[in-house]
Amino acid sequence: MYDINLHCHSLLSDGVLLPSELSVRYLAAGYKTIAITDHVDYSNIKSLIKSIIEFTNQWPKKLGINVLPGVELTHLPLEQFKPLAQLARKSGIKIIVAHGETIVEPVIQGSNRAALEADIDILAHPGLISDVDVKLAKEKGIFLELTSRFGHCDTNPHVVGKALKIQAKLILNNDSHNPEDIIKPQDLEGVAKGAGLSDEQIIMIHQEVKEFLVKKEGR
Repeated sequence: MYDINLHCHSLLSDGVLLPSELSVRYLAAGYKTIAITDHVDYSNIKSLIKSIIEFTNQWPKKLGINVLPGVELTHLPLEQFKPLAQLARKSGIKIIVAHGETIVEPVIQGSNRAALEADIDILAHPGLISDVDVKLAKEKGIFLELTSRFGHCDTNPHVVGKALKIQAKLILNNDSHNPEDIIKPQDLEGVAKGAGLSDEQIIMIHQEVKEFLVKKEGR
């Protein structure tokens, strides 16, 4: 079962739950590992990093869910992706997500490319991503996100088609902001199947993400 979600938001940005509430709800839904990846730009990145790392350092792993510190670089001017990704990485952030060119928000054109050229782990909801950018994601080992979030998920089939053709890495995420966004792992798998993936492909993606996390955590 696909029991990992590396893209969710707490009330530290535009979510509605405390990080602890978010973690407990994901545990109850059946997840084993999550990353809390609140939205950041130059206005809040330093304070948010401090808060989320302090939280994850104090989170007791004996509860049964591993909680990683993350950020989502969001709606940035293109030249800011690299320095903010570098700052997050140097500050101890484990999972760096970049807000891709979803078709349901006014994202700056070129954000997919600028994000992929930075030190990120996941390009979230990349919209109608081009072959050129998918190839760059493959070269850099960056995951392209399939999401269950309303609106953003409309381009999941496009992302699947491009990624399978070019053999880029995929990841499944909730991109949750509210409690009702936290769907069960089997429902997240259903989203992936609806986008064109087979059970075998989902198993392979899950294994690849688990291997990535082992490297991230130095185990």
